Amino acid sequence: MCSPARALFLLAIAWCAVGVRAENLGTVGPTYPILEKNLLDVIMARLRAKEASGELKRHEQEARDRAAHAVNNPKPVDGLRTALAPRTYYFDPTFTLQSNVVDATGAVLFPAGTRKNPLEVVSLSKHLLFFDARDPGQVSRARELIERYQGKVKPILVGGSYVDLMKRWNKPVFYDQEGTLVRKFGIAAVPAIVSQEGQRLRIDEVPVR
Repeated sequence: MCSPARALFLLAIAWCAVGVRAENLGTVGPTYPILEKNLLDVIMARLRAKEASGELKRHEQEARDRAAHAVNNPKPVDGLRTALAPRTYYFDPTFTLQSNVVDATGAVLFPAGTRKNPLEVVSLSKHLLFFDARDPGQVSRARELIERYQGKVKPILVGGSYVDLMKRWNKPVFYDQEGTLVRKFGIAAVPAIVSQEGQRLRIDEVPVR
């Protein structure tokens, strides 16, 4: 139960609150209607102004040019040097399964821990030739190697425009995005050509003449 003093205190607070809410302070200053432009109208007006001035068309063309340049000139692979001396080494593509390989019914085809070599199933039909198209010397050397192997070569760039080279050579040219393959094979210098020897891959780093 509330004491008489506490009840009186609460009654005083309630009375003050009612008094505050009921009080009319009158008009302090002039009032104006709130005018707010529709955000979409503002954006459209700015776009129309940019379109009329030609600025919008210029930005669109710049965006297309940047996109075309990025596609035609991918980021070059970092950390590679030009081959100055011949170097030959081998790469064993054998890998170990980290988990079971199962069929549609769940039956285990290959258990985890199985070691497999892809070359036992699929052979490398063409030599893989890595080079930098920004270097005319490497392009010439690559052309020599393609002719030596009678065209059984897949040219793979680590720098430069593969689109320009395809137009010049009139044949497919590929690009090693992010340097995935050269790092997998341990290639440190280009031009380098990858060939199959038995159940392993031979990598020859070929100096530019």
